[in-house]
Amino acid sequence: MAGSYDLSIKLIGNQRPCHAGHKVGDEWLLQDKTPGGICWAACNSIFPFATMLKHGGSFPWQNNPDVITASCPDREVVNVFEIRRIPRAK
Repeated sequence: MAGSYDLSIKLIGNQRPCHAGHKVGDEWLLQDKTPGGICWAACNSIFPFATMLKHGGSFPWQNNPDVITASCPDREVVNVFEIRRIPRAK
């Protein structure tokens, strides 16, 4: 599955309201630049997972090789993001 992909990043859950104002259902598209509007802490925490998916890698513990979930480091909020690989149109 080598290649370069775009990614959909979606907030799918949290335990409390996010300090950055993100709400469940918020979604960003990661292409060649950091998506606007996502807080730096969340972006920083999901970056390693996003990089792996973006460049064709996968995680063996995931049922779907095109999807991974990652959490924000804010332990009070516990935002959970779904990162989904999207094939680029040729």
